[in-house]
Amino acid sequence: MSTTPDIHAKAETLIEALPYFQRYAGKSFVVKYGGNAMGDERAAREFAEDVVLLKAVGINPVVVHGGGPQIGAMLEKLGVETSFVDGLRVTDKQTADVAEMVLSGAINKAIVGSIARAGGRAIGISGKDGGLVTATKLQRTQKDPDSLIEKALDLGFVGEPARVDTTIIETVTGAGMIPVVAPIGVGEDGHTYNINADTMAGALAAALGAARLLLLTDVAGVLDKQGQLLTDLTPADIWRLRDDGTISGGMIPKLETCVEAVESGCEAAVVLDGRVPHAMLLEFFTARGAGTLVSRGV
Repeated sequence: MSTTPDIHAKAETLIEALPYFQRYAGKSFVVKYGGNAMGDERAAREFAEDVVLLKAVGINPVVVHGGGPQIGAMLEKLGVETSFVDGLRVTDKQTADVAEMVLSGAINKAIVGSIARAGGRAIGISGKDGGLVTATKLQRTQKDPDSLIEKALDLGFVGEPARVDTTIIETVTGAGMIPVVAPIGVGEDGHTYNINADTMAGALAAALGAARLLLLTDVAGVLDKQGQLLTDLTPADIWRLRDDGTISGGMIPKLETCVEAVESGCEAAVVLDGRVPHAMLLEFFTARGAGTLVSRGV
């Protein structure tokens, strides 16, 4: 019986993926989802399909989402004025309440719904649930341009993970469901803190000993000065490329998150273009890969 070339190609793709299915079965993947993909219906559907497929082949995906643009839109709609310092939103109590409403509410449940429509079972939580993330106030300084003295910045209720208890994640994944985590934590002082989603994802990946931390972005990955994709980097490579100016801007904190994660228990991290259809599957289940892999190296 003859078959079409297209069917043969599908069979070859499955055979190529088999070793990766076997390698990653039972392991955790932490995926930071945000940016342009969240506002695009097709991209959101494909993302949900990819996450459901990961779960179906025995991998435990954990989704951590952002929502900066959506928070900004809601603040504007409500007439709440906000300010930024060095690109970071100053978060007062009112802004923190709006951020929690948007992140733990509308965005979180929309992602849960997308996964359900793709045939999966997801449950939306935040870092406040089950004691998942205990946060501390984010400490930042700014150099005065005249005196060159470092001054402390008060960003309000912006935090960073201080302690992670993965019990609720393990309970949810063990029950066959996919955790969708909003980047909100609670401090020892009882205050709610808004946490950068990349930072949240990195902390969870380290605590879980995840096989992969995946940061979906709107660029192809880390590019060299000729615009070519750098497919494999170690922490030493990253610091060298930062110092010579190859890596700059918003890519620096993303790679710092990757380095911290892989040096704290995550096997490897990937910076990947979330605009590419099914980019996660291309990265994980093919020999070619699709982004920049950050690992500890030899």
